[in-house]
Amino acid sequence: MGNVVSLDSIFGLGELAPPLTMPAAPEAASGCSSSSCGSSDGPADMDPAVWEKVKNHPCYSEEAHHYFARMHVAVAPACNIQCNYCNRKYDCSNESRPGVVSEKLTPDQALKKILAVAQEIPQLSVIGIAGPGDSLAAAGKNTFATFEMLQKKAPDLKLCLSTNGLALPDHVDSIAQYNIDHVTITINMVDPEVGAQIYPWIFYKHKRWTGLDAAKILHEQQMLGLEMLTSRGILVKVNSVMIPGINDEHLLEVNKAVKSRGAFLHNIMPLISDPAHGTYFGLNGQRGPTAQELKVVQDACEGGAKLMRHCRQCRADAVGLLGEDRGEEFTADKIEAMGAIDYDDEARRSYREHVEAERAGRHASKAAAQADVRDSVGTAADPILIAVATKGGERINEHFGHAKEFQIYEVGPNGAKFVGHRRVDQYCEGGSGDVDTLDGVLAAINDCTAVFVAKIGGCPSKSLAEAGIEPVDRFAFDYIEESALAYFKDYAERLGQGVVQSRAGQDAVIRTGALTARRA
Repeated sequence: MGNVVSLDSIFGLGELAPPLTMPAAPEAASGCSSSSCGSSDGPADMDPAVWEKVKNHPCYSEEAHHYFARMHVAVAPACNIQCNYCNRKYDCSNESRPGVVSEKLTPDQALKKILAVAQEIPQLSVIGIAGPGDSLAAAGKNTFATFEMLQKKAPDLKLCLSTNGLALPDHVDSIAQYNIDHVTITINMVDPEVGAQIYPWIFYKHKRWTGLDAAKILHEQQMLGLEMLTSRGILVKVNSVMIPGINDEHLLEVNKAVKSRGAFLHNIMPLISDPAHGTYFGLNGQRGPTAQELKVVQDACEGGAKLMRHCRQCRADAVGLLGEDRGEEFTADKIEAMGAIDYDDEARRSYREHVEAERAGRHASKAAAQADVRDSVGTAADPILIAVATKGGERINEHFGHAKEFQIYEVGPNGAKFVGHRRVDQYCEGGSGDVDTLDGVLAAINDCTAVFVAKIGGCPSKSLAEAGIEPVDRFAFDYIEESALAYFKDYAERLGQGVVQSRAGQDAVIRTGALTARRA
C-alpha cells in the first residue's frame, strides 16, 4: 500500500472549504479541566508520558477516536463469571454487543489477521483482546501467546486487554512483561449487596461461588488488581454497565472508589437489555436507561474519575474506527486466501504524521473559539445539545440521510464537548427517505436543539423544524467543535433578541449495542 496522502482522502470528505487559519491559543485557554472534559483532554491537561500513551488510542482519548482505529481479536472464549447482562454467542454476525463474535481464533490465526488488517487500514493503532469471554480466564494462555507474537511482528501497535478482574491480580506481572499498557476492567459495584444482583456466580480457586460470597470475592479481586496495575504505571479504564434500579445511583460510589485507586478513565455504559439477546436481564424485563438518565449519572460523576463518553460497546471481533465495523472484510477464508503477508508500517507512520500536523493547529483553534464564546456570551445562554452527522476526522461530513449514528455534543459558554452517540437506521436508502425511519431518528435526537449535517433534503428539514430541531448545513465539511461554538454564539444572540426560544426537548431513545456500519 502506498503512503497516505491526506486525511481528507481517507475519510472521504469530498470538496473541503478553504483551510482554516489556526490562530494562536490565548494564554488563559490552555485546555479543558479534567473534571469537565474527561477523555477529551489534550496534551495541556496531562503528563507528557501519559499523553504519548493515549493520543493514538481511540478508547482512551475522545479526540483520538475521530482518527484512529482499533481491532479486537477473539482468542479468549472462556469466562470465569456469569453476568446477568451477558450472553456470549459465537458464529454470530447479526448482533452488535460485547461477547459476540463471528469466528473464534487461535493465536496464530489472530496474528495473521492482525497483519492483514494493518496493511489495509492505516488508521489502525490498537490491538485489543476483549473476549468473547474473559481475556484472563484459562490463565490467559491465548491472550499472552497472541501478544507475545504480535510484540515481535508489529511493535508499533499498542496492546490492550479487557477483563472482569477476577483473575487480574495473578497476571499483572505478565501484563507488564508484554508491555500491555492499557487495561480495561469492568467494575459494576463496590458493594457486594449490589453485586449479588448482577452476578449469579463466579468460578474462583477451582470452586463455584454464588450470592454475596461471589460478589465479595469479585470486588476484592477487582480493587486489588486495579491498585496493582496503577502502581506499575499501567493505564486503567473502568467500564461500568448502568442498570436502572440496581446500580444507577451506586455508580457514583464506584466512580469515587476507582478514582482513589488511580483509574485513568471511567466509562459508564447503558445496559443492553433486548430480550432477543437472551440475557437474564433481557428475558426478565430489566430495562436499560434513557439518554437523559445516562447523562444525569455521568454528569453527577464529573469531578471524580475522568469520564469516557464515546464508547460504542463493541463486539469482541470489531475492526475499524469506533462507529464502524469492517470485520466482514477480514473473515478467516479471506485472510487465508491472501497467502503470506509482509508487514510494513510505512502507511501507518505516514498517517500518524498527518494526524499530528493537523492536531497541532486544532488544539489552538478550539481553545481560541472557546475563549471567544466565553467572552462574548458569558452566562446569557444555557448549554444546549447538538447532533452531528460525521464520518470521522472531527468534521461535519455526512449526509443526514446516510447517517447511521449521530454524535452528540454539549455546547455552552465553557466550550463544546462530546457527550455520547445515538445509533439510528439510515433514513435514505436507494435514493428515497423512509417516514418510519425518520420518526426513529427524531426520537434519537429529541433532546437536541440542532442537527449539523453536510447536506439534507427538504422533507427531513421540514420534519426536524416541526419537531423544534434546527437543521444546520452551513458548516458542511468544517470542524465540529469550532462550528458548534460559532453556532452557539449566533444562537445566544438570536435568543437574546427573541428570534428563537430555548428548547427543553424531551428525553431521547438510546439504541444500545455497537454500531456496525459495514463498508461495501
